[in-house]
Amino acid sequence: MSDRTVDRVAEATPERVARKIRGLSDRAIAWIFISPTIFLLLAINIFPLIWTIQLSFTNYKANRIGREVKDVGLRNYERILTDSDTWLNMQATAHFLFWTIFFQVLIGFTLAWLINKKFKGNDLWTTIIVLPMMLSPAVVGNFWKFLYQPQIGLFNYIVSWFTGKDPSSFEMLGSVTLAPWAIVIVDTWMWTPFVMLICLAGLRSIPDYIYEAAEIDRASKLRQFFTITIPMVLPFLMLAVLFRGIENFKMFDLVVQLTGGGPGSVTELTSINLKREAFEKWRTGYASAYAIILFVTVFGLASIYVKALNKVKQR
Repeated sequence: MSDRTVDRVAEATPERVARKIRGLSDRAIAWIFISPTIFLLLAINIFPLIWTIQLSFTNYKANRIGREVKDVGLRNYERILTDSDTWLNMQATAHFLFWTIFFQVLIGFTLAWLINKKFKGNDLWTTIIVLPMMLSPAVVGNFWKFLYQPQIGLFNYIVSWFTGKDPSSFEMLGSVTLAPWAIVIVDTWMWTPFVMLICLAGLRSIPDYIYEAAEIDRASKLRQFFTITIPMVLPFLMLAVLFRGIENFKMFDLVVQLTGGGPGSVTELTSINLKREAFEKWRTGYASAYAIILFVTVFGLASIYVKALNKVKQR
């Protein structure tokens, strides 16, 4: 801001307001500026969380406003933790988390390492690779659902070309065995570019003089990769795992677009089950307890993971 602009603002400020401002400390002025943001965060984040915790101890149902709300104590939590379906959903979520993160990190890091070589057409290929993550999950879900169709799906013809079997015999989304892997493939295709960009930032943050010093010491390319590249990119890899783990734990839209939560419970992730309890069965108190359990699980695991990440950064 120029001096002339400052002078104009000072002249336009009423004398009474100006005297009050002059009497405030820098800390008080800072609080005046950030207080609206703090209030907004409290209204959007803290209040719903406190209200959800309160509802989790009741039998409240959102579709029955006039019904008497009774305090049920820890009954909702007990029912959730002793329900076998809950643990099946957790198992399906864990399967989805592990394999999507594994493939996204593996493929994402490989692509980042190749792009970092700065070959001809580097920028063009980077743009093409990043395109999937720019699309809406609803669009991606419908697009891949078409590719998985038994009769006309392109994916089935590709698989049949490798296996020599009839394309109509592959029921990716209708098979209990193949449906989870169909979702893993789609999520990996969509979000591998995100991991690639984080890894690429890590690779390009490594100073060239470190590799030059290693070459002077006659270190092989393989040794440079495992003693320089991997250790220095590891914090970025761990950060990518953290982001994708949190996002995939609450994955909902893409799975619903592809399978609708079926077949059976193999693709019934915790987020989908939570949605059904809250907005199909209208068991709001029960769903609130479910949400609190998921929140504590994610928050606890993320806290442990962040501590490990900080230790890696300090090395």
